[in-house]
Amino acid sequence: MQVMKIKKLRENAVIPCYQSENAAGADLCAALDENIVIKPNQTAFVPTGLAMAIPNGYVGLIYARSGLACKKGLAPANKVGVIDSDYRGEVMVALHNHSTQDVIVEKGDRIAQIVIAPYLTVDFEEADELDSTGRGDGGFGSTGK
Repeated sequence: MQVMKIKKLRENAVIPCYQSENAAGADLCAALDENIVIKPNQTAFVPTGLAMAIPNGYVGLIYARSGLACKKGLAPANKVGVIDSDYRGEVMVALHNHSTQDVIVEKGDRIAQIVIAPYLTVDFEEADELDSTGRGDGGFGSTGK
């Protein structure tokens, strides 16, 4: 297992942890001084109190926690947050309330999960033609019913 350095920026920050042996995402917790209320259709920036040294060639992808999204209607506003390997500031989660009720986020609540994944950068080169594939230019819904 690879080691990734992490720095607590707030005293109440919680180091991310995996909830099962084969979990891909580690839970991120709210490092709040006091609870916050997110009103319906509103977004709040929730601090994690953490800075991370994500290794070069990797990215931190912030996803919703399924239970929080399904039961309370809270999910990252940008759907998937991207934490680049050269970012050293505090990791924040923009939580959006998709429900019709106020939702309280309490200190220490698990608010999202982070997946550390490899990525590839490329040089983009304009071309007059692209190689052909079986799918071609078939768009949305073109591969199934």
